[in-house]
Amino acid sequence: MQDVVGTKKIAEGILVIWGEGSGVRSDTFTFQELIDMKVNTLDLLERPAAYQVDPAAHAVVPKL
Repeated sequence: MQDVVGTKKIAEGILVIWGEGSGVRSDTFTFQELIDMKVNTLDLLERPAAYQVDPAAHAVVPKL
């Protein structure tokens, strides 16, 4: 799991940005994917540091 460092609302959903090594990576999650994962999209946009991403599983989860 990687810590989310930023998010941005785009037409297709939400762009999730995380740090990896000395750089950053990103992936797009549709609103439906996030709803299916029970992620509050508004909270993800307002508090991205409260979430982690698993790039291999294409999943976003709240930090415990």
